[in-house]
Amino acid sequence: MKIVPFDQKNWRMDHPTGNIAFQHMLKGDPSSRDNFMYILAKQVGDFEMPRHRHNFDQIRLPLTYDMNHGSGIVLKKGQVGYFVEGMPYGPQSDPVGDTAKLGEKFALVLQFGGASGYGFMSIEQRREAWAELAKIGKFVGPHYHHPDGRVEWGLNTIWEHVFGEKLKYARPRYKLPVIVDPDAFNWLPTAGANRADRKYLGAFSERGAWTEMIRLLPGGKWCSNDPRARRLFVVLSGAGTVSTDPVGRWTAIQADPGETLDLASANGIELFLIGLPPIERPATESDQYDLEEYSAEDAAA
Repeated sequence: MKIVPFDQKNWRMDHPTGNIAFQHMLKGDPSSRDNFMYILAKQVGDFEMPRHRHNFDQIRLPLTYDMNHGSGIVLKKGQVGYFVEGMPYGPQSDPVGDTAKLGEKFALVLQFGGASGYGFMSIEQRREAWAELAKIGKFVGPHYHHPDGRVEWGLNTIWEHVFGEKLKYARPRYKLPVIVDPDAFNWLPTAGANRADRKYLGAFSERGAWTEMIRLLPGGKWCSNDPRARRLFVVLSGAGTVSTDPVGRWTAIQADPGETLDLASANGIELFLIGLPPIERPATESDQYDLEEYSAEDAAA
């Protein structure tokens, strides 16, 4: 069990644009295909990103303001967005604007290895590769400029530098981001728990990664255990205890397969839960992937 409280001072400028600060809350094993990175992101300047895609899954939850993901796709405050590996999105243009003061736009972002089994590179591996590659060429925003003048999407360059092979982009299982509005779901009582409700929001891909909201009313108690799946929690509001450890707003909690989480709250608490079952790889590797940042279909669009 891992419990990581929110720390207002613990920010790293790990985004290539320099306009997003990360608070690294939970992370997985970089040697495993189901590696992950769970961050609290804070926008510290006007954010611009060209249309792009990743070779990993993402789940996003804006906490204080909306997030613009381009092409008319806006993730509203409190909505949950699932971005499948290999799916292009953008171009993004998300200025701080007149309604938000600098540093007040927060969002939860989970990046994790998708059902393809291609894996997820850790932030430590990225940082080391950035430093080494910067001695040879230079990074300009999300792109890398090679000494011979060739310009490449930075993630592709870093991946090949770290792993010694071309980055594979799984062809997207979903054509657009899946946007979930938790306000439209009903709270349902949780069987076997005391004053605990849940909203099951859905599961994605053949891996079955799922999202839900958990709510304990004052005096509520709830127990979570799963023999197969890792569960990642973030407290959205209220306070309580996990066993004897206090948890409050934006505390992150990790319960691995077989671990039991005992949650209680005297005055009420609400949490966001992401479940991550293990990745099961097919007997024969899929041929549904690209080696370029853009597929021919997307480039034509």
